[in-house]
Amino acid sequence: MVNAARFVRISPAITTAIGIALVVVYAFGSGALMSNTGRIWYQNLNAPSWQPPDFVFGFIWPYNFILLGVSAYTVANRLSTSVTIIFLTIFATSVFCALTWAYLFYHQNNLTGATVALALVTLLTIPILFIVFKASIGVGIALVPYQLWVATATALNFSYNKLN
Repeated sequence: MVNAARFVRISPAITTAIGIALVVVYAFGSGALMSNTGRIWYQNLNAPSWQPPDFVFGFIWPYNFILLGVSAYTVANRLSTSVTIIFLTIFATSVFCALTWAYLFYHQNNLTGATVALALVTLLTIPILFIVFKASIGVGIALVPYQLWVATATALNFSYNKLN
């Protein structure tokens, strides 16, 4: 079987741009899907006692988005086109699941579906981390908080589901 990706040459600038575009879609899409009625609904949920304070959310998400962009740049510029395409495919799927979470959580108030969507994000982040570590140990280490954050968000969403 011929590996088609072996014959495709896409410049690192293009794959970096695709990765950055995915980060922008992720950041702005998440914000756009947080409706006012959804925020009010969220504030009225029974929260687990271990929920991080609100200011943590405001700090960690910009950090995560910046590091996801740095990761896309690093992978695109240090690894082969085929590995970069795999990275971008997994990352795009993860972004889709994250936006699905925001829609299910804030618009549908579907805590079970939202938990499943976030669990998928958490699982998809594992191969993303492996690929980033292959490109750069330093960037991989810097991206670990994203993995920890989505895992925490999944556990938090699961707790919301149990408490409400």
